[in-house]
Amino acid sequence: MTDQLIEHEFTPAHGRVGRWRFHLSPSDRVVLQAYLLFHATVWVIVYSAGWLFAAGGKPTHPLPMLSRWAQWDTALFIAIAKDGYFPNGAVAKDAREAFLPGFPLLLRCVHSIIAEWSVDGLLVSFVAGGVAALALNRVAQATLPGQEVGERSVFFLLASPCAVFLAAGYSESLFLALALPAWLAAKKDNWPLAAALACAAGTVRVSGLFLATAMMVQFAMSGKARSQARHLPWLALPFLPMLAYTCYLYAHTGDWMAWKHAQERGWFRGFHYPWQTWFNTWEAAFSHTQPAPYAFMFQMEIAAVAAGILLLVVLVRQRRWPEVTYVGLSLSALSTSYWYMSVPRAALLWWPLWASLAAWSLRRPWVKSAYVSVAVPLMTLITVAFTSGRWAG
Repeated sequence: MTDQLIEHEFTPAHGRVGRWRFHLSPSDRVVLQAYLLFHATVWVIVYSAGWLFAAGGKPTHPLPMLSRWAQWDTALFIAIAKDGYFPNGAVAKDAREAFLPGFPLLLRCVHSIIAEWSVDGLLVSFVAGGVAALALNRVAQATLPGQEVGERSVFFLLASPCAVFLAAGYSESLFLALALPAWLAAKKDNWPLAAALACAAGTVRVSGLFLATAMMVQFAMSGKARSQARHLPWLALPFLPMLAYTCYLYAHTGDWMAWKHAQERGWFRGFHYPWQTWFNTWEAAFSHTQPAPYAFMFQMEIAAVAAGILLLVVLVRQRRWPEVTYVGLSLSALSTSYWYMSVPRAALLWWPLWASLAAWSLRRPWVKSAYVSVAVPLMTLITVAFTSGRWAG
C-alpha cells in the first residue's frame, strides 16, 4: 500500500507528457465509502426527523432541509461571514468574537461561487470531513501498525455520538482536515509542512494552540531535535494566528482579552476550579433545575469528561507524551469553565481516542459491538435534537 495520496508523474518537455495522478489505496477507498455512507445516514435521519417531529405554526409542513441545518453555531459562522465581527462598527450582542476567523473566511470564499450560505457551510464540512477521514486513517496507521486499525479509527469517529457536527456547518471537520495532516507531517519530521498546516488549523479553532504545543513535545522527543535545530523556528508559526486575532480584536475593542471575555459573555467560560465545574455540571444534570433536554446534555458532558480522563490515563501509561499534551490541554480548558460545555463535540478532535478504541476492539471484538449499541442510538438522538434546535453541541 503506497503512502502517497497524490502521486506526481512528470517528464521534462521534449515531446513527452507530464501529468498529475491521484492515487487512493484500497484502505482509502474503504474509508471514503464509509464516509459517504455516514453522510447518507445522517441526511436520512434529518429528513425523517423533520417529518416525524414537525412543529411550529404548520406542523403539517416540516421545515425545509437547509433550515434544519442552520442551527446554533452555524448561524453565528454565517453572520460573521456576511457581516464581519463588528457590524456597523459596533460589538455584536451575540459574542461572535469568540469564534476564530478561519471557517467564516472560507465560507465567504465559497459563497462567491455558491450563493446559499447554508449550502456553503455543508459543502465545506463535507469536503473537509473526507480529507479528515483519509488523514485519520493514515495517522492511526502511523501510530499503531496495521491497515485495519486505521479503518476502524475512522469507523469509531463516524459512529460517535456527536458525529453530526462533522456534517453540519461547524468547524470540526475543517480543523481535523488541517490538524491531522499536520500531525502526520510532524510524525515524519516534515516540520515546515507540519507548522504551515498547524498554522492554518490555528485560524479555525483555539485547539490549534494545543496542537502547536503537542508538536513542540513531538519535536523534542523525536530524537532528532539537535540535528533538526534549523526547523525549530517553524514551531512558532502555529501560535501566530491567535496572536494576530488578539491584536485585531484589541484594535477594535481596546481589550487585549476580548476573545476570553466573549467566551465568558456568551458561554460562561470564565475560570473555575475543576471541582467547582464538576459540581455545577452535576447539579445542572441531575438536580431537575434545567429543562430536561439541557439536563441530558449536561449528563453527556459528564460522560465525555470521564472518557477524556480515561483516555489520558491510557496515553500516560503508554508514554505517548505528545498526545497526552494535546488531549490534556483540551480537557483542562474544557474542565475549568463554570460548567462543562461542548466536551462531547470537542472529543471529535481527540484522534488518539479513536485510534485507541480501534486498537482495543481488535484485541477485544466485543468492544466494537458494545460501542455501536451505545453510540449509534445516541448519534441518532443528537442528530435529531441538533437539527430541531434542541442541542447546541
